[in-house]
Amino acid sequence: MSSPDLEIEYNNRARVADHPAVMHVWARDAAAYREASPAARLDQPYGAGARHRYDLFPAAAARHEAPLLLFIHGGYWQALDKTWFSQMARGANGHGLDVAVMSYDLCPAVTVAEIVGQVIACTRVLRERFGRRILPFGHSAGGHLAACLGATDWLSLGEPADLIAGILPISGLFHLAPLVPTSLNTALGLDAAAAARLSPLTWTPRRGLPVTTVVGGDEAPEYLRQSRSLIECWGVLGATTRAIEVAGANHFTVVLPFADPASELTRELAMLAG
Repeated sequence: MSSPDLEIEYNNRARVADHPAVMHVWARDAAAYREASPAARLDQPYGAGARHRYDLFPAAAARHEAPLLLFIHGGYWQALDKTWFSQMARGANGHGLDVAVMSYDLCPAVTVAEIVGQVIACTRVLRERFGRRILPFGHSAGGHLAACLGATDWLSLGEPADLIAGILPISGLFHLAPLVPTSLNTALGLDAAAAARLSPLTWTPRRGLPVTTVVGGDEAPEYLRQSRSLIECWGVLGATTRAIEVAGANHFTVVLPFADPASELTRELAMLAG
């Protein structure tokens, strides 16, 4: 069996010709949901940097005993911000779940390791402010960051061991070594050692951690492999795992159902929240 062409496998914008139209839908729907959410608390700081901000979208009839959901955007750690994805709160809000949508600094201004630290910092701030467990879900690079949160040693940081109630990575990247020889790594600056160190596939999740991976059926085989590998490896380590492959969805359309309270993916997210 020949090795995959990693440049082709991981360059999603090149693979999906109509990605600008889908991204336009992201931006349009995000702006519309902010406009329709007068109770939203926008640009809340979790750190000192200009991008260290989250938007909080409280549910109209919030289940305050439920975890606070945290959406983490993608963009290969080098593009986009929270304003593209406000609508990711809409589906969960319809189930009584409060949702924070965060931004973080981007490569090459910072390293992937620093971004992981920022996502951890945001999680700790949310815990301090709201006194609730956190359920991260994120897309692409955001799926990687959600997995990092799922396998962080929270006790060593003075937090409850079960701070993370569960995770739902969407089209996530959990094994970073394949990115090193691609043009995507120009901004990331990963070498083999850093790629290994920052691959949550090799980290140890809390036993019993609920993990649901979501990936589009029309995504590159490498993305299907990435999600399958996380489920297999973390399942062996004691996580409670479930895999969903969305037929007909590509890397850009796979997140759209999370804006719909009635979608199967939103129902899965709500079930993870308990």
